[in-house]
Amino acid sequence: MGAYKFLNEIWRNKQSDALRFLNRLRVWEYRQLPAVIRVSKPTRTEKAHQLGYKARQGVSIYRVRIRRGGRKRNVKHGINYGKPRNIGINEQKHFRNLRSVSEERVGRRCGNLRVLSSYYVAQDGSYKWFEVICVDPQHKAVRQDPELNWIVNAVHKHRELRGMTSAGREGRGLHSRRHGTSKLRPSRRATWKHNNTQSLRRYR
Repeated sequence: MGAYKFLNEIWRNKQSDALRFLNRLRVWEYRQLPAVIRVSKPTRTEKAHQLGYKARQGVSIYRVRIRRGGRKRNVKHGINYGKPRNIGINEQKHFRNLRSVSEERVGRRCGNLRVLSSYYVAQDGSYKWFEVICVDPQHKAVRQDPELNWIVNAVHKHRELRGMTSAGREGRGLHSRRHGTSKLRPSRRATWKHNNTQSLRRYR
């Protein structure tokens, strides 16, 4: 068994004594650090390389802290001045997963970088931590790499904000290919518009 295969097996057993001990040490350290911080190397080397990370100039890793649980409605003092059906404040669910939210926060913080992908690192009772792989599209090492230079194209600007990363596609339901997914492609809005637009011939 190769080293990366062995690391993958370890991360699949998150309840093992080794990972529980490591997680306890890591989250204590992560709690002392800022919510978004650049790290020198990936915590999960095998996962980062699996998602396209390369240890070279122009490629960087950011660790993000996201608060777990539901989201509150953004109204002052919990008063929404509306009907009782709209009065829910606390039990609001985010449409997208927390990994997608972490990518969005890094994308907004580092506007000159392109988000490649991300992966889970650790969690405790209050937070989850993800590491986001970012690429500098202006760096010569990236522009000359035939495996990475597709992200230089302008169509990939802020792909994390448009649901084009792996986590974003998962939030759009595009990871499933079974029966009932035809209304998800290319997007829910596009399918709704296509189904609700009447097209008539010009001369009839």
